This record gives sequence, C-alpha cells and structure tokens, in this order.
Amino acid sequence: MASTTYFHTVARSYTDVDTSKGVDTEQFLEATEGVVKLFDSLGSSAFTVVQNDMNGNIKKIRTRYLSNPTANDTLENLLANEANEKKRVATEGLLWLLRGLDFTAQALRRSITDQKEELTISFTKSYEATLKKFHGILVRPVFGLAMKACPYRKDFYEKISVISDEDVAVMSAWLGALEAIISSCQAVFAAHPEYIKGM
Repeated sequence: MASTTYFHTVARSYTDVDTSKGVDTEQFLEATEGVVKLFDSLGSSAFTVVQNDMNGNIKKIRTRYLSNPTANDTLENLLANEANEKKRVATEGLLWLLRGLDFTAQALRRSITDQKEELTISFTKSYEATLKKFHGILVRPVFGLAMKACPYRKDFYEKISVISDEDVAVMSAWLGALEAIISSCQAVFAAHPEYIKGM
C-alpha cells in the first residue's frame, strides 16, 4: 500500500513544473525548495553547507524573477534577459544550483537503481562525477565529511516514507522530472556559452 511519502508533502513536485514553453521559473524554485528540505532527512549538519549554497542560489534567481515576473517567466527567458548585463547574478546562481541538483539527482538515481548500495557510496560517487571538479581544495573535504555523514539507507528511506514499490514509483517520477529539467537547462548553457563566460 502506498504511503504519504516526502514527495507528497512538498509544496510542488517537479512532476508539476510546467515545461511546455520552457521551465516555469516560479514553479521550478518552489520545487527546488523541496530538495533543500530533503537534506534535512539525511539528518546531518554536514549537509548544511549544501543547503545554504542552494538557498543562496534560489534567492539570486528569485530576486531576478521578482524584478520582472513577466519577462522572467521561464528560466530560458531569465537567462536571455540577463545575458547582456555586466553582472549576471541570477545566471551564476542557476549554474551553481543546477550543479547541486545534478549531484543530488545522480546520488538518488544510483540509490534507487542499486537498492543494496548505501547512501555514503551513492553520494560520494555522485560527488566525484558532478561537483568535485568545480570545488577547490578547501571545499572538497567539507563535502567529503558530508558524504561520510549520510545515514543508513534503510533509515533514510523510512524517514522519507519510501517503503513500498508504489512509493519508489512516486520518488522515481519526481526524480525523472528533475533530471529532465537539469538536462534541458544544461542544453541551454551548452548552446549559449556566452551566458557563463568568465564564471
């Protein structure tokens, strides 16, 4: 029987983010706040650094969005509108936020795919594949500590109420929608290297 999982309690699931005309900025930010809170379920203050980083980047994007909600209605429009400015604060915020989301998504995807793998391994392998190359020698040990502080797999899944196959399907749909958004935003950055020149 399906339970009320963590993914039922978020203000907005990634599955409910409108991507028909580009990624809806406001809905994306709402859904991403759910990722930040998910780190609470990992139960370690070591993840505070990840949460603070994500929150800071969400704030940069939201500030830009609120300055003109109509012009910045999608992430794609927001990036295009900021492209000619000297300080592209929201663009840099989105770039780093996507890196953090990619790290989280890859760790959770590993965890769902290999149900014997402990979270410490899932998150460490994901870190090595995503964020590590962007981090300097001072930041890497902080993240290394956070990976070691991951709870046992069983405890984490109980905490987010993902127990039955139906629960895993809900989590997997949320994750799939997040992965699709990450891919589409990464494609925009790849197509427009000028957006992140000098970052």
